[in-house]
Amino acid sequence: MAAMVHVVFIPYTMTSHITPLVHVARLFALHGLRVTIITTPYNALLFQSSVDKDRLVSGSNITVQTLQFPSDEVGLSVGVENFIASPNMERVGLVHYGFILLQKPMEQLIRQLNPNCIVSDMFFPWTVDLAEELEIPRFSFQPATFIHQCAWHFLKEYTPHKKVASDSESFLIPGLPLEIKMKCSEMEDFLKEETPYSKTVNAVLEAELRSYGIIHNTCSELEPGYAEVYEKVRGRKGWHIGPLSLFINKHESKISPKEISNSNSCSDPWKDCGDCLNWLEDQQSNSVLFVCFGSMVRFSNDQLKEMAVALKAANCPFIWVVREQERNQEDENNRSDWWPNDFKEVVVKKNRKGFIIEDWAPQVLILKHRAIGGFLTHCGWNSVLESLTIGVPLITWPLFSDNFYTEKLLEKLELAIGVGADVWNSGFIVSSPVVSREKIELAVKRLMYDSKESRNIRANAKLMAETLKSATEEGGSSHLQFIALIEEIKQCASKNSSCN
Repeated sequence: MAAMVHVVFIPYTMTSHITPLVHVARLFALHGLRVTIITTPYNALLFQSSVDKDRLVSGSNITVQTLQFPSDEVGLSVGVENFIASPNMERVGLVHYGFILLQKPMEQLIRQLNPNCIVSDMFFPWTVDLAEELEIPRFSFQPATFIHQCAWHFLKEYTPHKKVASDSESFLIPGLPLEIKMKCSEMEDFLKEETPYSKTVNAVLEAELRSYGIIHNTCSELEPGYAEVYEKVRGRKGWHIGPLSLFINKHESKISPKEISNSNSCSDPWKDCGDCLNWLEDQQSNSVLFVCFGSMVRFSNDQLKEMAVALKAANCPFIWVVREQERNQEDENNRSDWWPNDFKEVVVKKNRKGFIIEDWAPQVLILKHRAIGGFLTHCGWNSVLESLTIGVPLITWPLFSDNFYTEKLLEKLELAIGVGADVWNSGFIVSSPVVSREKIELAVKRLMYDSKESRNIRANAKLMAETLKSATEEGGSSHLQFIALIEEIKQCASKNSSCN
């Protein structure tokens, strides 16, 4: 009997990267591969229960191996191993440095495991060197879109941003399947000039060119023509196997409640969220705007106040997830009393027009509720996919990373309305100019009030939800890509890694 093909997975230290890559790992194990996930102890806690459940209930050959995070060496408290646990950019840098220090221990562990394949997050470019040493294929995992990588390529090749007179003037990005226009102010700094981050980006892109392929959490229907353009300009196969959450949801829906209970790995996600659920039950269908910018974004108090005033003026029911601002006793502008005078007392408590969540929120369950009619988001790709798979239209407020490319794609597909943010930020501490209450209010009314435009966007969102579901069904585009990827890895293993 042939030995089971063994694949090692190495997720990065951001939850938005960890979750989809662990989805891939679980799916590989469910399809008969042996899987080992390498991470640190506190990051493992994010998904250990799901892995245990798969192993216990489905018989998956999947394990998690942890390496101690070098907290003392980098000067961080024990347990701070993820960007979510790092409320400022300095600590984010220290977490990243900790994973740099873990490279050698990771390499040693992988050599001991002697796998047939490595699937690593894009931010571990060194894994391509190790894969070449071991003569096995290395796949890079990109948790986002093809469009931003295609745009990067053409921006670097044709530099259209250098041909405009100002940062606020729009230009066309050549070579893309859809006509996409941007402003210099919306571009990443490292594409316009050399920055400290440029070295990291270049290392990631160079490692891609030496990789066997790139795995993306997207599908061809959501990015029409972009996979083909990507493969042509990058010279590497791009596997689009998303939305990964739909594959996982399908798997978990087959597990009986008794099996879930027996696994001791599942808790009620609505625990301690009963008030929010009860409030939603009192709202009309498609009437509530969900406002959430993920777990890392930190706005200025001035911007938060503009949001509050805009939501009140729009007179639309809302759920708003507001992260507590980091306290700084020396900074008088960084206080938590930024709320407009009557906002909490009148708008939220008396009129019950809104619901405030100041901690973790069960985003997917909120989005699935019949009362939700729109999602105001910074365009993080996981959040976008969660919304679109449910059929909820979006209001886009791009901030950093690849957010602006995602917004352009959503607008082209008529799935979203933008608030008018047009300045890229270098990190999750938002320093771009304040978006006015008037712009926010207008965007909310355009989507949440009945009009020809809003009806069109809602219809498109519902259609996209069906399209994405079909893509992950047997014979769908993402399903076919996923099965082909599994077979490709098996063939590489059977040929003694000669295809690397």
